[in-house]
Amino acid sequence: MKTEKNILIAFLLNLSFSIFEFIGGAITGSVAIVSDAVHDIGDAASIGVSYFLEKKSKKQPDEMYTYGYARYSVLGSVITTVILLFGSVMVIYSAVRRIFNPVEINYNEMIVFAVVGVVLNFLAAYVTREGDSMNQKAVNLHMLEDVLGWIVVLIGAVVMRFTDFSILDPIMSIGVALFILVNSVKNLKEVLDLFLEKIPNGISVEEIREHISEIEGVVNVHHIHIRSMDGQCNYATMHIVTDEDAHIIKKRVRENLQEHGIVHTTLELEGTAEECHEEYCHVEHKNDDCPRLASGMRTH
Repeated sequence: MKTEKNILIAFLLNLSFSIFEFIGGAITGSVAIVSDAVHDIGDAASIGVSYFLEKKSKKQPDEMYTYGYARYSVLGSVITTVILLFGSVMVIYSAVRRIFNPVEINYNEMIVFAVVGVVLNFLAAYVTREGDSMNQKAVNLHMLEDVLGWIVVLIGAVVMRFTDFSILDPIMSIGVALFILVNSVKNLKEVLDLFLEKIPNGISVEEIREHISEIEGVVNVHHIHIRSMDGQCNYATMHIVTDEDAHIIKKRVRENLQEHGIVHTTLELEGTAEECHEEYCHVEHKNDDCPRLASGMRTH
């Protein structure tokens, strides 16, 4: 409940400030403020989705969603990222036009809006500083980025106030938009990797194969598949060749996989005299590995 409440507070603060920014950008004529407003609208949408999915993601697997509801969070990330990408491109387009067609900017009011931006985003970052979910940690990181962004806008506004170097405003907006664009593309790639069942970051199939093969009683391990539902909870399936007690072997393998960040495993145990029924593994277990699968796994 505490996590959900903190995310909800951050959402309301971010949404309110986004509206405030759009009004401020229109009043001051600052495209930098408008660009950050677009950013914050994306943040607000992301945090709003995070709030509802924080609740939904806790639902237990059922007959319709046998793996649970974690992928709803991933889908929400796709929607938010696409919004941010579109908004960033539009801001860059507007800023480039502003460079060639400069307009007068109200620097004093821009400084006021920047100060408010630093304070409110700092408050949102403070509210989300603690929590028991990766979701809240991600929201907190986003808020900290916003604080730094508004500090940049504040510094730029002060510089323009005393130098009248108005072209700095669209330049700053392009910088902010490019930063958002690059990070949005990175985030979209990570999400697409999840949907395409790519092996989770930080996990090596060869390393896992080697470690499990060293477990006492394990003759061979093959047909290894590793995936993630939400970028946090990792799943693995594999075939273990052994003639030892099944309960003991499964316990040892699961303990080993937990050290690699894998929380859910499905293990199929095979005897040394048994031939694997999978098409990739139509080889005797006395062989070192399943050639086709091993070569395939090295491409991850």
